Amino acid sequence: MADPRPETETPAFAAHDHAQCASDALVRAEAICAEAGARLTPVRLRVLEILLEAHAALGAYDVLNRLAAEGFGNQPPVAYRALDFLVEQGLAHRIQRLNAFTACMHPGTRHAPAFLICGKCSTVAETAALAAREALERSAAEVGFVIERSTIEALGLCPACREAA
Repeated sequence: MADPRPETETPAFAAHDHAQCASDALVRAEAICAEAGARLTPVRLRVLEILLEAHAALGAYDVLNRLAAEGFGNQPPVAYRALDFLVEQGLAHRIQRLNAFTACMHPGTRHAPAFLICGKCSTVAETAALAAREALERSAAEVGFVIERSTIEALGLCPACREAA
């Protein structure tokens, strides 16, 4: 299923209808799981909904606390298994710097994201990084290295926090 939005769009920093943004992502997630024969259980669906509530990264224990409060269980494997599933299906990303997770804004599309992380409010925007990824792969190839996986994360200030400063 193709994502109708251009990969360069960063809705976290742009004015947009967030309810529609989250709703569209849920529809795409259900279609992706159905196509893959993967089961989007009630816990997995709820974890994705939690991640989609805001363009921010949440730690596994933040997710677990929400799940426990809603009666889904309070053992860490509940959250970790659901988060791992979402990452494996391309519905969420792990933000290494924050040891947290964020919903993928382009599920179902092959893309090379970079994550723009606001150091003040923790908003996370997923943006295209194909040119950076290609440059990194060329540099690696020059020394005989083959990249299997990379994550680009940039820390800075979002437009709202920059204006407030």
